[in-house]
Amino acid sequence: MRFKAEPFTLPESIFTILRDLIHERTGLYYENSQRTMLGEKLSPRLLERDLDSFLDYYYLLKYDINAEEEWYYLMDLLSVQETFFWREIDQVKVMVDILLPQLSELPQFRYQPFRIWCAACATGEEPLSIAIALQEKGWFDKVAIEIRASDASQKAITQAQKGIYRERSFRTLPEYLKQKYFEKIEEGWKIEKNIHQRIQWSLANLINPSDIQNLTHANFIFCRNVFIYFSEQSMRQTVSLFEQGISSPGYLFVGAAESLLKITKQLDLQEIGDAFVYVKK
Repeated sequence: MRFKAEPFTLPESIFTILRDLIHERTGLYYENSQRTMLGEKLSPRLLERDLDSFLDYYYLLKYDINAEEEWYYLMDLLSVQETFFWREIDQVKVMVDILLPQLSELPQFRYQPFRIWCAACATGEEPLSIAIALQEKGWFDKVAIEIRASDASQKAITQAQKGIYRERSFRTLPEYLKQKYFEKIEEGWKIEKNIHQRIQWSLANLINPSDIQNLTHANFIFCRNVFIYFSEQSMRQTVSLFEQGISSPGYLFVGAAESLLKITKQLDLQEIGDAFVYVKK
């Protein structure tokens, strides 16, 4: 790796074409005010690749024979892995306590499993929280349930597959659940095998239809705190894929700070219990 004394500068013109390329491939959108932030995120990678400028990096992503491999590294750099157990748990409780009891009475679920997809699972705290909540209410003994979890970051998925977490991930999880489902080891806390193996982990880019085509065939989709980083165009594209695949009835959960009211007409926003849910009838 070459030593560079001065930080890289991301000129406005190069920022624009690089930003638009990233947007096209990932759905992530950086406003003009975020130019410095994007430059800081990418600068370490330029050093690792022994590049002289952001323009060189743009050409690498756009035209290099190994560009696809580089996009995996880029997604690791850009993905936001801020997550923790029991985050926005009211939505999970609505699924477990209200929606599953209702749906389990429908004839079709005597012969097919319930499918739950966490569309941007980061390091795995969300799908594991769902599995713990289902286990606590005995649902795995009552009906067949499949939980799938995906993320665009290979680094995040690898961490999720290890199932080892540090204290920061437990800041809202009740202590009795931590003690019940996690084992203290040298590296941190390891999730119980029986819970961890309930999750099917995969790498998937929400903007790529081929990545998520099979995953969208779910009764419940959790895609929370993702759209705040997307442009409206990317949101429309992703939600359209959700609409095409999600079951009927089907339920889409997004983050508390996110709204799809201007994005979809096929999914109806409803208040169920203590949470808001987008419902496909």
